[in-house]
Amino acid sequence: MKKNRLGTSELYVSELSLGCMSLGTDEHKAKEIIHRALDAGINYLDTADLYDYGINEEIVGKAVQGKRDQVIIGTKVGNRFEPGKEGWYWDPSKTYIQKEVKESLRRLNLDYIDLYQLHGGTIEDHIDETIEAFEELKEEGIIRYYGISSIRPNVIREYVKRSNIVSVMMQYSLLDRRPEEEILDLLHTNQISVLARGPLAKGMLTDHGLESIDRKGKDGYLDYSYQELKEIAAQFLNMRNEHQNGASLALQYVLYHPAVATAVFGASSMKQLEDILKFVDSPPLGEDRYQQLKNLSRPIQYQHHR
Repeated sequence: MKKNRLGTSELYVSELSLGCMSLGTDEHKAKEIIHRALDAGINYLDTADLYDYGINEEIVGKAVQGKRDQVIIGTKVGNRFEPGKEGWYWDPSKTYIQKEVKESLRRLNLDYIDLYQLHGGTIEDHIDETIEAFEELKEEGIIRYYGISSIRPNVIREYVKRSNIVSVMMQYSLLDRRPEEEILDLLHTNQISVLARGPLAKGMLTDHGLESIDRKGKDGYLDYSYQELKEIAAQFLNMRNEHQNGASLALQYVLYHPAVATAVFGASSMKQLEDILKFVDSPPLGEDRYQQLKNLSRPIQYQHHR
């Protein structure tokens, strides 16, 4: 599988990567999915301390034992929770980040984290303090690089100006083209890579897209009504060919922009994973097909997440 450099780092991530949040808590099942992904050439696994309150990190850690040289591990911090208590609250403080990284290392059973990401962020945060925390962890060798996971343009701009982030994780798909309006070119110009999450739009951009819309899009999705989603999905499915399923087409769309290093997908079953892995055998997406896909949806802007 093709690998792309993550920003200016020494990390080269596979163009498809596994978002581990969807794996669930069945350790055996999750391990099978992770191992199959690794066998297919995927080398980036993305987790977070918040997923299943740390259980996801533990599962990922167990699955990669003996395979550390094959994987790049990314996890996240900032949503503070306490064992035994319901819910969490936002804490991007230096004290918390430098304390919580040790907990992530313990759960993952690792000596270092390849990519440590701030799991959110607001313009009201003490951003310089947060950056200082990551920089010190990097100097100590506890993390190799750091980034942010955010869809807030104003927050992203501050980190571009003030930090050494190598990546930004953000939601991006044919149905969520918000990053195209403000962010992708900015990051590309500054040699910061995008980890595109949600590239299949909750399954609405797959061979089973119409069924997914009936389950998850009854109230619409972003600026699209239920009826609009159905119309777009029908046209999208007509663009497939014998060498390309819906998931492959959707993944190729987000990977077309040079800022995007990897498309981070979730899979809760082996069947879902195998459908997505058909991407590997798909023909390249040319400019004409890219523009045809783009014409199916419309550009939208960030409104509430500033």
